Amino acid sequence: MRKFLKKNKISLAIIISVLALGTAIYFWPRKTKTLKIYKETPTKTCENIPELPDGAVKLVTKIIDGDTFLIENGYSVRILGIDADEKDHPCYEPAKNRLEELILNKKVKLEKGNKDKDQYCRYLRYVFLTSLENKNLAGKSSMNIGLELVKEGLAVARFSPEDVKYKKEITDAEKEAREKGVGCKWSAVSEWKNLTTKKQGLEVIDACSAKEYLGKKVIVEGRVVDTYHDLKSNTVFLNLEKPYPHQCFTGVIFSSHLYKFVQKPEDYYLGKTVRIMGIVKEYKGRAEIILEDTDQIEIGK
Repeated sequence: MRKFLKKNKISLAIIISVLALGTAIYFWPRKTKTLKIYKETPTKTCENIPELPDGAVKLVTKIIDGDTFLIENGYSVRILGIDADEKDHPCYEPAKNRLEELILNKKVKLEKGNKDKDQYCRYLRYVFLTSLENKNLAGKSSMNIGLELVKEGLAVARFSPEDVKYKKEITDAEKEAREKGVGCKWSAVSEWKNLTTKKQGLEVIDACSAKEYLGKKVIVEGRVVDTYHDLKSNTVFLNLEKPYPHQCFTGVIFSSHLYKFVQKPEDYYLGKTVRIMGIVKEYKGRAEIILEDTDQIEIGK
């Protein structure tokens, strides 16, 4: 046995060392990998919002912006059929101020549409000011507030597929306001050199209405509020009216056509009101037009 140990002491030493090392590694305190768990924010429920009957008359207590206000007891109402600028956009203040002039501290009639509330628990209503609350209605029995804001160029027409009530009146009012350069939405940009109905024979539509014109060739008008240059694909995206991922419409310039445009179009068009001409397509639920040449886009003067 002693001869065996003496003869194989190097091999045995190696084996013992390996076993010792393995044991140490096994019992060494190990760091537990912490997994990041992202909890979803609970969806806001509207269970505590009371029923508001169709045609209810309520006092307006506060104006939030050009299309949203509070009624008595602090409940929020979103005007159907229109869309006004959000904060930090050009027409936010004019639209909000005008809505205050029209309905603040007055009672309004609230008429239901197809849906009762939105995801923010706001009542969705067409809003009317009656002659009892305003003696200056020029003989009218009531005033459609959404229609009035669009007529004055302070908001644009906006309808879901389900809500078509008053759609013709409000969309016609927007078209007229745009053509005449009325109000904050349209007066700043009232002259177009090339992209007009007269020259192109195409309808001019608001950017947020573009999805209703899929497959049609039109002229889309709106303000570029957000841009992105994807360096990997060398593609430029011009998002109109609302920033990504909530943009109303996108003008897309692919790498193969980018050389025809100004250097850094993502900077050049940002913040400007433009018209984009082409066939409206849909990509991931959003409306877009592919820009292949500079004659498809024009900045308002």
